[in-house]
Parts: sequence; C-alpha cells; structure tokens
Amino acid sequence: MAASLLRIGRLGCVKCLQAESWSTLRRAPAAFSTKSGGSKKSSKKTSAPMDPIQKLFLDSIRTYSTKSQVTGGLVDAGSEYEKALAEEISKLQRLYGGGDLTSFPEFKFTEPKFDEVSPK
Repeated sequence: MAASLLRIGRLGCVKCLQAESWSTLRRAPAAFSTKSGGSKKSSKKTSAPMDPIQKLFLDSIRTYSTKSQVTGGLVDAGSEYEKALAEEISKLQRLYGGGDLTSFPEFKFTEPKFDEVSPK
C-alpha cells in the first residue's frame, strides 16, 4: 500500500514537471525554432541605450583589463601585498613539495596489471 502511494506521488510530481515544461515551451516558440534562418529578433541589432550602471561596470572592467596588461599582474598591489603573496607561495611550495603553483597539474594514470587466473 505504501509503495503504491509512493509511486503515485512520484508520478504526480513527474506529471507536474512535464506540464510546467510544456507550458514553458508553448510560451517561447521562437527559442526552439528549427528553421535555419534563426529568429527575426536575434538578427536585428539592438540600438537601445545601455543602463548607466552597466556602462560604469563595463568601463571599470575595461580599464582594469588595460592596466593589468600594462603591469603584467595585479593592479594597485602594494609592496606589502606582494611580500605576503610571496610568503604564502613559499609556504605552499614547502608543504606540497615545490613545483609550479600557477599551472594546472598534469595527471598520469597507468593501466593496472592484472594477473591471469587459470580455471581449476
């Protein structure tokens, strides 16, 4: 009895999810178009003015990017920060056996060797 109630409950949840997903698909038919031309809205260029907060944010990201390319690292990092960073890197190298901490490690997995077992 309990198992059948659980199955009914699970099926009810699945049916609700299916109904929600189908209603979402019906509301946005252009997003799932199979035509090769794409939707008409995406091909037009947006000429709406940008939000002033977004514009400030993008401008600050662009200026930081140019500054970091010029300095080759962090922007406006003081000597105290550079010293603390060097100390932390040396601690990590001592703890984990050295190596380059700025690159992603390379893993080498070897195939295990299995002994053949003869049937008795």
